Formats: sequence, structure tokens, C-alpha cells
Amino acid sequence: MTTARWQGTVIAESDDTTVVEGNHYFPAESVRSEYLRPSATTTVCGWKGTAEYYTIDVGGATNPDAAWYYAEPKPGAAHVRGRIAFWRGVEISE
Repeated sequence: MTTARWQGTVIAESDDTTVVEGNHYFPAESVRSEYLRPSATTTVCGWKGTAEYYTIDVGGATNPDAAWYYAEPKPGAAHVRGRIAFWRGVEISE
């Protein structure tokens, strides 16, 4: 089971993550959406497409843009559609 935690709180758990460039992409349904707040931030990856972000909010503590996803990935990155990845201090354990 792969787990994503921030400040000791489990944000996501799954036996079905996809690893891309060292990042675990969790199925969206395995992520506890009550800890995610939409962000206006976007970035563009040349081969994956436009990433959209979430800010993680746990007990009033926020971690801006610490989760991202590709709503419409380019064909070469279709395997990350419907998945969310984490960074900025979110601990991933296997």
C-alpha cells in the first residue's frame, strides 16, 4: 500500500499508483478530497500537458499547490488521467 501523508494525516492510500518521473500518481478516488482545495495555479509540461493544482488543508494548516493532476493529459501521458500526485513536503511511503 502506498500512502501520502502531510502533517501526520493520511491524504491518499492505494495499491494502484503509477510512478512517473519519480512521483506516485494516486487514483483520484483514493485521495481524501476533504483535504484538497482548488488552486488557480497551472503549469505546462511539454509531454504531459497542463497541470492543475490543489492546496492541501489539514486542520487549518495549508500547503499551497502541493497536489497536482492533468485533467486533459497529452496522448503520451494518458496513463495519468484521473490521478493525483503530491510534493512540497507530502511524505510518500510504500
